[in-house]
Amino acid sequence: MIAAQFIFEPGDYDDEFHRLDDAIDDDAKSIPGFLGTDRWESKDGLTINAIYYFADMSALTKLGRFSDHRTAKSQVDRWYKGYRVIVTEVTATYGNMPHITAGDL
Repeated sequence: MIAAQFIFEPGDYDDEFHRLDDAIDDDAKSIPGFLGTDRWESKDGLTINAIYYFADMSALTKLGRFSDHRTAKSQVDRWYKGYRVIVTEVTATYGNMPHITAGDL
C-alpha cells in the first residue's frame, strides 16, 4: 500500500479551489487501486494532513495525470501558505481503535 500525504498550511480558498478540490477527490476515487483517505488537523488548525491511500505506485501515479490535478498543482501558492508531499510505502497497520483506519481498508 502507498500513502501519499499532502501536508499544508491553509490560505485563502475561493470557488475555483473548491471546484478543483471536489474534482480531484472524485478523480482519485475513480482510480482502480484507490483505497481511501484520512484527514488530520493540528489542534490549532494551522496544519492539515490529507492522506490518500493507493494499492501501489501505479495507481497513485494516475492521479497526477488528471487535468484538474495538474491545474491545482500549477496554482498551489494561490491557496496554501505552504505544503509538503510525502509518499511512503505502508508495510503494516495495526492497533485497537477500529474506528480509525487507513483509508477504511
